[in-house]
Amino acid sequence: MAEPFISGYAIQWNQPATIAGLWVERFARGAFDRSLRQYPDVACLWSHDESRPLGRASNGTLTLKSDAIGLWYSLTPNPDSPNGQEALATVGREDVGQVSVGFWSEIEEWDDRQDMPQRLITQARLSEISLVLWGAYGDTTSAALSRASTNAAAALRRKAEEAHRLRGIR
Repeated sequence: MAEPFISGYAIQWNQPATIAGLWVERFARGAFDRSLRQYPDVACLWSHDESRPLGRASNGTLTLKSDAIGLWYSLTPNPDSPNGQEALATVGREDVGQVSVGFWSEIEEWDDRQDMPQRLITQARLSEISLVLWGAYGDTTSAALSRASTNAAAALRRKAEEAHRLRGIR
């Protein structure tokens, strides 16, 4: 039986995003590492809507890993729920393909020497990631649908985790 899941990058390190036309923001590599250790129960929502959960780290339906590229995730939405069906259908058809993050900046650096202020977030608390139509970080984020048998998906995840360990990535 095929088990569909959605995966991609919620953030890529050091990729700029213009926020509300007011400043340029970037995340430093590992900005969420402390948060993932201390507050691991992150949720995945539909467009930042707390009434539309898609997965959660505490029940194993959302996996988050910080690697050399960014904050990678894997989401297994409930295919029997309307929210899960919508997520699988819209991501699968590529109507929705970006991700946004809900966070609190804990440590940041500002540089006001350019025309637009620059904000580098070096430590942040992650509360949620969301599947969105258009995110602030645009195409540097991703949501793609995959299908694999339960055993094949588990083997693929183990293989990816082993490759991360060999490269020194958590």
